[in-house]
Amino acid sequence: MRFYSTNCQAPEVSFKEAVIKGLPQDKGLFYPQTIPVLPASFFEALPDMELPEIAFEVLRAYTEPDLSADQLQEICQEVFTFPIPLVKVENNTYSLELFHGPTCAFKDVGARFMSRCLQAFAQKGKPLTVLVATSGDTGSAVANGFLGVENIEVVILYPNGGVSEVQEMQFTTLGQNIQAVAVEGVFDDCQALVKQAFSDEELAKNMQLSSANSINVARWLPQMVYYFHAWGQWRKQNPDQQQDEVTIAVPSGNFGNLAAGLLAREMGLPVKYYIAATNRNKVVPDYLESGNYTPAPSVATIANAMDVGAPNNFPRILEMFQQNHISVQQVVKGFWVDDEKVKTVIQEVNDEQNYLLDPHGAIAYLSLKQYLPSLQTAGIFLETAHPAKFKGSIDEILGTDTPLPEQLQAFLNKPKQVINIKNDFSELAAVLQGNLSPSLS
Repeated sequence: MRFYSTNCQAPEVSFKEAVIKGLPQDKGLFYPQTIPVLPASFFEALPDMELPEIAFEVLRAYTEPDLSADQLQEICQEVFTFPIPLVKVENNTYSLELFHGPTCAFKDVGARFMSRCLQAFAQKGKPLTVLVATSGDTGSAVANGFLGVENIEVVILYPNGGVSEVQEMQFTTLGQNIQAVAVEGVFDDCQALVKQAFSDEELAKNMQLSSANSINVARWLPQMVYYFHAWGQWRKQNPDQQQDEVTIAVPSGNFGNLAAGLLAREMGLPVKYYIAATNRNKVVPDYLESGNYTPAPSVATIANAMDVGAPNNFPRILEMFQQNHISVQQVVKGFWVDDEKVKTVIQEVNDEQNYLLDPHGAIAYLSLKQYLPSLQTAGIFLETAHPAKFKGSIDEILGTDTPLPEQLQAFLNKPKQVINIKNDFSELAAVLQGNLSPSLS
């Protein structure tokens, strides 16, 4: 498979080159030259297929010939090891629980897949620096996926005070080849610094950079797999319903997850609608309503992983629909909600359904409550992180002491190792060049 830039001003590259480069030189995003459509036999077998098998069939066309069939099978067997159950919450509404991986967040899938790809592609003896901006779960997933990997250094930028305490502990306490950098600013500032690093000629001369945000195709593409899995499990539980009578609601921040779901639809997955469910950072719902895409400064909310005012992956969605607003509208529905409604629905669903939502999944759940009566389909919402990752908020809402799962307890009471910088590229450059050291707290 070859990949081109959404800005169309950079050369086409192979999967391997796209993974290592992270971003094209023209500051666009890599996008597959062709989108394969899977055969009817695949969808007939899908309800009974295991996750690694689904992953192999979905991803093989994108990774060939850079990964052999044997290599891809080995990676899929290693990455897709944890369960992703589809849980019925109430009549015709299901939760796809994506938080059973090592860091209790859906980003474990993409981070682990990308880590294995870079290990397969990295040049021996030439160190690679993986640069990533996070608004919460990306940092912990990438840190876990790359921890201890030889010849790869990871630098994680995050907004100082802009992630939950548990999320911060997950990527600031590891040491080894993981370096956390707290930026005085918001997530969009961190994201802008990462992009500036990739376009800096001086850094390019002296070091090999790659990105682990969902802008990287190896982070983005594997997210398709659980959409196929979700549909297969829904069909297994509802064999008598029309196969395309389902809507998937996606809590969205940087929009890589939704872009992956829409790419799965392009490959033949019979999902009727997707919902772009956001918090007060509602740039994309506004676009869906008006046709005008206007990035804005991000606003802090209870669903911090979605606090993104300039979503990086949205150009991929526009590319998928040939920049046609009406075409996007026909498939993607927009939704946004404020914090108070999020808090209320977490309490209500916990009391009435005995199901605990995290703030991000709660927004997706609320979007289904609004849309399903008119869409007349079943609904699946993505529960993207364990509620305990937002323990402070959940405890305040429910008036309880939310227990931490074992994966999260492992990070407690360890010293944090963080480099604090201003929103200034020269300070990030100093970090990357090894001229600033972390402080312990």
